[in-house]
Amino acid sequence: MDTADGRKALESGSYLLFLALVTLAFLAVIWPFVMPILWATLAAIMFQPLYRWFHRRMGGPNRAAIVTLLVITIAVIIPAIFIGGVVVEQATSLVLAFREGRIDVAEWFEVILAALPETVRNSLDLEGFGTAELIQQRAQELALESSGLIAREALSITESALGFILAFGVGLYVAYFLLRDGQDIGKRLLAHMPVAGTIAEQLAERFLSIVRATIKGSVVVGLVQGALGAATYWIAGMPSVVLLGLLTALFSLLPAIGPAIIWGPVAIYLLATGAIWQGVVVLISGVAVIGMADNVLRPILVGRDTGIPDWMILISTLGGIAAMGLAGIVIGPMVAGLFLAGWSILYAERNPAPPSDPATKAA
Repeated sequence: MDTADGRKALESGSYLLFLALVTLAFLAVIWPFVMPILWATLAAIMFQPLYRWFHRRMGGPNRAAIVTLLVITIAVIIPAIFIGGVVVEQATSLVLAFREGRIDVAEWFEVILAALPETVRNSLDLEGFGTAELIQQRAQELALESSGLIAREALSITESALGFILAFGVGLYVAYFLLRDGQDIGKRLLAHMPVAGTIAEQLAERFLSIVRATIKGSVVVGLVQGALGAATYWIAGMPSVVLLGLLTALFSLLPAIGPAIIWGPVAIYLLATGAIWQGVVVLISGVAVIGMADNVLRPILVGRDTGIPDWMILISTLGGIAAMGLAGIVIGPMVAGLFLAGWSILYAERNPAPPSDPATKAA
């Protein structure tokens, strides 16, 4: 049997069916660890230049991968765990304060309500938000529900502590091999893709650029805006500044007015309670510092055009969060970028650019 006949037999329908079933079975087996593997893959892509830098200076790939993992652990993982602990503590304290009535919104609500037009006040009355007592009651009801949710989540985390440690170890283990062997694995995957080699290379190039653009343009910029917001809230004397900073970072993922969803109400609260200079500081910082950070950093990190429209980033981020939790912050825009990349490649293949006229070039 020659090579062509052998390949035809290999790619017959029965073998492809067998291959599909085995692939699905493999995915089912590793599915409990799909999120650690995903984060390990993203980390390997983002820190691949650092690994190469260590590899050139250390010589051995194993040592370079280990040192890169140490950098990731010290610079990313440990700070994330510390900040997460502080956020949980502050969120719990805030919920308990609402539940016990130690946070009274009646005073500043009356000030804000008096400053509103009469038509707006009437609308609030119709919706059941027209008095400070009702607002306080709604806030306490929300706090009670939130406290129950936090208690359930804390119990769930405690019960699955072993699973978390196992997933964390799997993520580091996979990241080590992806840092060391990622390029070879990528070449093998491209060779096995059921598309033309040039198209597979284009998709791989777009995928890497989309991952880097998503993480740099969304996660890094969001963290910077969250840190600036936390510093602003600390200067203004707000409590739970780490929690507010994290919320600012999360909402910064929404294009245009994202961070203002947090610093705007904070400024209104400060002004309504008589903290005039603090409210003015938050307003100025929100517009001139927090808001401008995106305009300054995004072009430096990823360029002005990432290929994904703002409206698609918005809906893909929200949809990703709804479908996959916090991981959707990265996965949602990444899927949207691959969607656009796939269709743009198909369009380019079907509508090739006409050859340029040599006479025009000479002219």
